[in-house]
Amino acid sequence: MMGRNQTSISEFLLLGLPIQPEQQNLFYALFLAMYLTTLLGNLLIIVLIRLDSQLHTPMYLFLSNLSFSDLCFSSVTIPKLLQNMQNQDPSIPYVDCLTQMYFFLFFGDLESFLLVAMAYDRYVAICFPLHYTAIMSPMRCLSLVALSWVLTTFHAMLHTLLMARLCFCADNVVPHFFCDMSALLKLACSDTRVNELVIFITGGLILVIPFLLILGSYARIVSSILKVPSSKGICKAFSTCGSHLSVVSLFYGTIIGLYFCPSANSSTLKETVMAMMYTVVTPMLNPFIYSLRNRDMKGALGRIIHQKKTFLSL
Repeated sequence: MMGRNQTSISEFLLLGLPIQPEQQNLFYALFLAMYLTTLLGNLLIIVLIRLDSQLHTPMYLFLSNLSFSDLCFSSVTIPKLLQNMQNQDPSIPYVDCLTQMYFFLFFGDLESFLLVAMAYDRYVAICFPLHYTAIMSPMRCLSLVALSWVLTTFHAMLHTLLMARLCFCADNVVPHFFCDMSALLKLACSDTRVNELVIFITGGLILVIPFLLILGSYARIVSSILKVPSSKGICKAFSTCGSHLSVVSLFYGTIIGLYFCPSANSSTLKETVMAMMYTVVTPMLNPFIYSLRNRDMKGALGRIIHQKKTFLSL
C-alpha cells in the first residue's frame, strides 16, 4: 500500500524553535517583522519590474522569478511557525506535512536554478557584451525559466512520493519548526535507504552542480574584469559580484553543510539555526542585495511615483 494507508499516525507535532516562554512574544514579533519585510520587499520588486518597461530585460525577468520564489519559500514555513507560536498548537496533519515538504523543496530548488540563470546572464553580459542580445534572446530566457520550473516540479514530487511510501509509527514529534525531509526520515520506522540514496544523487544535481556553475561563472567574470584598465569599473563590478556571492554562499553553504556534511553529534539547535538562515534570512536579504541597492530599480520606483503623482494631479 502507498501513502497514508501505510502509516499509523494522522499528524505530526512540530517542536518549533528552542525559545524560552518569556521570550516567545519577542521572537514572534521579530519573525513577523522579517516575514512582512520579505513579502513587501519581494512584492515591490515584482511590481516594479512588471510596470516599468525599461526593466523588461533578461536580468530582471530572472530577478522577478527569484523574488516570487523567495516570497513563496518563506510563506511555506513562516506562517505555520507564527501560528504555532501564537496558539501553542504544534500539530500538523500528515497530508499537510507532506504538502509543506513538497513546496519547500519546490521553491528551494527553484531558487537554486534561478541563481544559476542569473549568474549565467551576468557572465554573458560582462564577458560577451557585444553578443549579449543574441545570446540572451527572449526565447532562451523563457526557456531557462520554464526549464527551472519543470525540473523543480519533478524533483520535489519525487521526494514527496518517496516519503509517502514510508511507514511512520508511534514517534510523530518532529524536532524542527517545519516538516523537514531529513527530520521526517529519522522518524520513519521502515527502510529509508532508497530515500537517502535519491537525496544523495539528486542533491548533487540540484545543489552542488549549480553551486559550482555559479562559482565558475563568477571566476570567469573576475578574470574578465581584471583585464579592464578602469579602476572604477573594477571596483563597481567587484562590489556587485561580492553582494551576489554573499547571498549564494549563505544559501548554498547552509544547505550543503546541513544536508551533505552532517556531524555525528550535530545538535538540533545547530540544524534549526542553519535552516532559519536560508528559509527566513536569505529571502529577506535578497531584495536589498539584488534590487533595492540597484540604480535601475531606484529609477523605476522614482518613475512610477512620478507617474502616480502626475495622474493624481490631473
